[in-house]
Order: sequence, then C-alpha cells, then structure tokens
Amino acid sequence: MKYFMIGGDDAVLGFGMVGVEGRVAENADEAQSALQEALSDRQVGIVIITEPVAELIRPQVDRYVFSQSFPLIVEIPDRQGPLEGRPTLREMVNQAIGINL
Repeated sequence: MKYFMIGGDDAVLGFGMVGVEGRVAENADEAQSALQEALSDRQVGIVIITEPVAELIRPQVDRYVFSQSFPLIVEIPDRQGPLEGRPTLREMVNQAIGINL
C-alpha cells in the first residue's frame, strides 16, 4: 500500500523527503488530474490532500469520500494553517489518538 500527496510545492516536497510520491497542484485542473492519477493507481491506499487544494475540487473530493471506502482520502492543513472553521493538525491528532499532546 502506498501514500500519495496532492498539495502545494512545500507539502509535496516535505512528504517526498520521507518517500511519499505526490503531485503539485496549483489550480483546479492540476488538482483534478492529480486526484485521478492517485485513484487510478491500485497500490495507493491513502491520498493526502491539503485543504486549499481539496477546496479547488470540493465536489469531486466529497463525491469520492462519501461514496467509496478505498483509498482513504485525508485532508490536512497546509503551511498557512487550517482553513477557517477547521481543526488544526494537532487537534486532529489529539482527537484521533484520544490524548492531548
């Protein structure tokens, strides 16, 4: 099982440094193309996408998240932080593990 990262330059570079393949997406067309690439690779089990990029293609992301169980699509904040009304990365981790870090 592989991970696939979709986001800005810095996010893709950072994940790439630990061996996660990814694609930079700066507009809706690039984001849609990257998502299709990830979904067409049967080895990809988790797609990590930054919140701003997910917003560019929100209908496609939501349609896939709410209708499919695999691969898992995970939205994370980019380096500017979470979008308004969204939890921080720390809050998401705390909620996932049930312990405040």
